[in-house]
Amino acid sequence: MAKLPKHKVRRHAERGHYDPATIHAIIDEAYVCQVAAVRDGLPVVIPTLHARIDDTLYLHGAVAAGIFKDLSHPIPVAVSITLLDGLVLARSLYNHSANYRSVVAYGVAREVTAPEEKLAALKAFSDRVADGRWDDARIPNSVELKRTRVFAVPLDHASAKVRSGPPVDDPEDMDRPTWAGVVPITVVRGQPEQDPGQDPGVSIPSYLGE
Repeated sequence: MAKLPKHKVRRHAERGHYDPATIHAIIDEAYVCQVAAVRDGLPVVIPTLHARIDDTLYLHGAVAAGIFKDLSHPIPVAVSITLLDGLVLARSLYNHSANYRSVVAYGVAREVTAPEEKLAALKAFSDRVADGRWDDARIPNSVELKRTRVFAVPLDHASAKVRSGPPVDDPEDMDRPTWAGVVPITVVRGQPEQDPGQDPGVSIPSYLGE
């Protein structure tokens, strides 16, 4: 087993969470993660979609992708996920912050080659984007499966870090007439936009909402 960094939260340790429920909820709400590895002594990081099944995080991409060539070797990787919930404006610039929920996981990625697990992971990716999509769209054929790599990263070295609430100002700044508070930030799905090349008579599927 490769030596992995410590996953305990040190800076603002009171914001650290290690229970699976918190970690899983953040992973499941986010659509994008950042995957980092070391290639030829230099750090490499890419954004990619992810999916989770139980205590395993799955990543997928093209066989030709450089990062996935790296992961085919037993090297440590780091995965980072962040949900930005708000901008925290304090009375002093030093105390400005952000409300967020984040997860960092360390592990050695395992390439998924067993057909059943690989299909289950791809289904999880599909249904993560739109629950029910796997049963609606054409599933990957044998050629597409050969062109796609799937990797599994265990979540046993993962931690969450969460900040919420108003700004924390120094006592001497509390009477300063500078607006202080939180500017909420949310990510919402918009109305589906149909492919202009499709028959307009094809209705929006129920799993995308009306």
